[in-house]
Amino acid sequence: QVQLQESGPGLVKPSQTLSLTCTVSGGSITTSYYYWSWIRQPPGKGLEWMGTIAYEGSNYYSPSLKSRTSISWDTSKNQFSLQLSSVTPEDTAVYYCARKTGRFGADDYWGQGTQVTVSS
Repeated sequence: QVQLQESGPGLVKPSQTLSLTCTVSGGSITTSYYYWSWIRQPPGKGLEWMGTIAYEGSNYYSPSLKSRTSISWDTSKNQFSLQLSSVTPEDTAVYYCARKTGRFGADDYWGQGTQVTVSS
């Protein structure tokens, strides 16, 4: 059974960089054809896809966030990470990591989510 767990600071100051890590257990992040994503949900709003890293290392980003977003991985630790730069209070959200099978498949495994608040 695949499990995903987000970790990182719960409070980030405006203009700083938000950094989160997703630790995956029960399967390798380099296994074909899994895609690993970051998704967020601001308070009172719907889910927003931020970006994805593929099993072979390719990246895909939301056009609206591409200039501020970077997703990387550490295959030795079976982790992938999110960095979101120049944050504002509008980046306050619950952040989720998730896995899908195939680039356009449904996200079938999710982490529990982690609350990140942007505030001075």
